[in-house]
Amino acid sequence: MTSIKINRRNWLKTSALTAGGLMASPYLGFSKNPSLALELDAEGNAIYSPFFKEYLPESSREFPILEARLNANENPYGPSPMALEALKKSASGGNRYAWKELFQLMDKIADFEGVTPKNIMMGPGSSDLLEKTAMVLFMNGGNVVSADPAYMSLIRVAEAAGGTWKPVPLNEDWSHDLEAMEKAIDSETKLVYICNPNNPTGTITDAKKLLDFCSRVSEKVPVFVDEAYLWFLEDGAKQSMVSLINEGKDIIVARTFSKIHGMAGLRVGYAVAQEATLDKLQKITRAGMGISYPSVYAAMAAMDDNEFLDKSRTLNAEARDYVFKSLQEMDFEPVASHTSFMIFPIEMEGKGFLQKMTEQKVGVRAFQFMDKNWCRVSMGTMEEMKLFTAALRKVFV
Repeated sequence: MTSIKINRRNWLKTSALTAGGLMASPYLGFSKNPSLALELDAEGNAIYSPFFKEYLPESSREFPILEARLNANENPYGPSPMALEALKKSASGGNRYAWKELFQLMDKIADFEGVTPKNIMMGPGSSDLLEKTAMVLFMNGGNVVSADPAYMSLIRVAEAAGGTWKPVPLNEDWSHDLEAMEKAIDSETKLVYICNPNNPTGTITDAKKLLDFCSRVSEKVPVFVDEAYLWFLEDGAKQSMVSLINEGKDIIVARTFSKIHGMAGLRVGYAVAQEATLDKLQKITRAGMGISYPSVYAAMAAMDDNEFLDKSRTLNAEARDYVFKSLQEMDFEPVASHTSFMIFPIEMEGKGFLQKMTEQKVGVRAFQFMDKNWCRVSMGTMEEMKLFTAALRKVFV
């Protein structure tokens, strides 16, 4: 496969921030670091590893009007009513920095997680915290061990900062190959990264096995567990790795208000870790500086809106069940998901597939891994999912 290196700044100039450039942004998950080099194949698709690439849409002069935007794992139901009310009431304070209020949110989160406020670091979304961790840990080289495929935000920035990626293919049952990941750790490893449930596959690794892995491996190297989608599980709290913080383990757990809380555009996330670990990260960044005053109030209110969280979880599950069954009826083989998105293999070249779906005014993602092409579709409203299945039938007629 022929590949080329292209500087991100030049790539953005080439795309002129037109529809193609803007459409690519939710696909790539890249840092804003202008020195970050994208590796593209001859067709302009992003190469993540020898086994994992993403098909990128063709550039165009007009941003497509989508009737179903199902390419960014956004919650179609949020923000919650309580969060919206808090946002409205606090909007007039948007001229202020939210330092005192941010500490109040941190206290609330610490109480929720069962840790101290010193174990909490805030950021504008969890991707920001993934990237800042990568910047700090890999500025002097080293490698990060993770699954392949994986969510690429931390990995891309680690490489841009001077580190390398040691990808470990998932097991056949789509779980993390914890044994192989542990064997991949060497003297240059500075971090093990685990996204559970995993993105882009939507699959989960057994909590007991993962807890044992994190407890043991964190004695040798820090382990970052990205739990952005964990609360879509009915027993998400029981499957979290956050309990290891109080055991003194060198674990970082990231969460976000972007998913089940439906606040992707309001940008609030946090990490839970040992105080010493957070001190290292905060030496070069003011973590909460990127969170607006109204967003802080919205996040505090969102934490109390259990009715909305239950609704989001239920409606997401209903949409997921509908899509899974519909795909099976169309002779696709979807992978059972534990998140707000789902993957399934497609017998079509990915770039052409994206174009055909866009023509039907439906936005999705397309990848290549495990020697197959895959579609990843986010769960929207039931109406949006019916638009998706109707579009899929037309594309594969």
